Amino acid sequence: MTTVHLWPAPGRACPMPEKGGELLPAEGAAVPLNAYWQRRINDGDAVRTAPDPAADAPDDPAPKPERRGKA
Repeated sequence: MTTVHLWPAPGRACPMPEKGGELLPAEGAAVPLNAYWQRRINDGDAVRTAPDPAADAPDDPAPKPERRGKA
């Protein structure tokens, strides 16, 4: 099943059935794109956008190799 990242729309609360009714956190969460979540998107309760790639980046990325020769 396809997974999407959703945030609650401002002023809205979205219970997460897969988490026992816990509310969708303000920072968003990955959820399955099923009929329930599609309705939340269509009704304006949840917003679907791409997750912040910086949040998934490691704190200490590996160093880049030095370039040699003319730049």
